Amino acid sequence: MQVTLPWPPRALSPNVRVHWAQKAKAAKAYRNACGMVTLAAYQQAKKNGLRIDPDRAVRLEIEFIPPNRRAYDRDNLIAWIKSGLDGMADALSINDRMFRLDSISVVEELAGMVRVGVTQ
Repeated sequence: MQVTLPWPPRALSPNVRVHWAQKAKAAKAYRNACGMVTLAAYQQAKKNGLRIDPDRAVRLEIEFIPPNRRAYDRDNLIAWIKSGLDGMADALSINDRMFRLDSISVVEELAGMVRVGVTQ
């Protein structure tokens, strides 16, 4: 299954200092948005026979497609999308501790999104 998430808001970056309430609001909105996108993709994948077992590891291949040519640190990118991964876990009805990151990449194209490949 392939899920295309929106680029995370700046307030969620580990390097940005914002008021906790502003960060919480951004995290909640991003989590909900990613959850809705994932739920729609999962419902479509279910029609093709995909089932996610909540007791087995879910493998993720994450591809960051940044909105600009700024250099991004991969560790910070993972922390940046934490709320989005939580939203994905909500939509798949699994605990996010079942996620296994197989690969993390930053591509050269510009689009401002995060592609996540989900397999089990």
